[in-house]
Amino acid sequence: MSIDARAVRASYLIRQRFRYAYPGPIRHLRHRLVVAPPLVYGDQRRIDHSLIVAPPLNVVWDEDEFGNSTATVGAERIFEAVEFVYEATIERSMSLPPTIAASAITDPRYRGPSLLTAPSEEMRLVAKRLRARGGGPYALAERINHFVASHMRYVAGTTSVETAAAEAYALGTGVCQDYAHVMIAIARASGLAARYVSGHLIGEGGTHAWVEVLGPAVDRSRAVVWAFDPTHGRRTTMDYVFVASGRDFADVTPTSGRFVAPYIGEFTSARSLDLLDVERAAG
Repeated sequence: MSIDARAVRASYLIRQRFRYAYPGPIRHLRHRLVVAPPLVYGDQRRIDHSLIVAPPLNVVWDEDEFGNSTATVGAERIFEAVEFVYEATIERSMSLPPTIAASAITDPRYRGPSLLTAPSEEMRLVAKRLRARGGGPYALAERINHFVASHMRYVAGTTSVETAAAEAYALGTGVCQDYAHVMIAIARASGLAARYVSGHLIGEGGTHAWVEVLGPAVDRSRAVVWAFDPTHGRRTTMDYVFVASGRDFADVTPTSGRFVAPYIGEFTSARSLDLLDVERAAG
C-alpha cells in the first residue's frame, strides 16, 4: 500500500516494541532509544507520542548532537527482562522540501567519511566520473542515487549493521542501510554534503534508511534538503516518515545499550507504520 500522488495530507501511527530477555539478573543497565520523530521537520509534525517501559523505569528525553530526540533509560538491576513500547501519531502535508541551517552544507560531519562511509578507491573513481558529467548539486545527487540503485541488489543476510560502505559496494548486495551508506560515501567523495536517515516506509514493516543530500537554498541562510531512497532508486514521497539523521547508521541506531552480566540477552522486536487517514486534492 502506498499514498497516491493526489494526497495533500496524511496521518500515520508508528508502533515499535523492543524486548530484551535475560537468563538471569543483569546490573547497571544503560539503554538509549532513537525512535521518536522530531516535533517538527519540514511538512512533518509529531502530534503525540508515548514510551512505556516495563518494568517501570525513569526515562530521560534529550537531544543528541545532530538534533535527534533520544530517550535514555537506566536501572541498577533487572531480574528477567526489559521491554520498550513506543507509539507516535504523525501528520504530513505535501509541501516543499525541508530546509535547515546553511552551515550544515559545510559541516565536516556530512562532507567527510565516517567509520561506515569511507569510500574505496573504486568508489572515488565512480564519484569522479559521475561529477564530470556536469550539472548542479541536485543533478549530481540524482545520478548517484540511480547509480547505487542499479549497482546494488537487495539481499538480506549478506551484510550486518557493522558492514561499511566499501565492503557493501564490493559485494554489490545488502539491505537499505548498505544502499544508504554506499550512496553517502559516493556523494561525499563527489563533493556533496550528505547524511544518513533512519525512518519508516509504508509497506516495509520495520524501519527504513535513506539519504539526505544538502544543497543551497534561495535563502542563503538556509540549506535545502533533498531526500533520496537509493534502495528504490527514487526521491522520497509521503510514504516516508523521518525519525533521525546522522553521519551513518551508528549515530541513529534505534535501540542500543550496555549492562553487566556473564551472559547476553535475547532480543525480539516488532515495528509497524500504519496509515490512519489521507486527504486528497479535489478533482
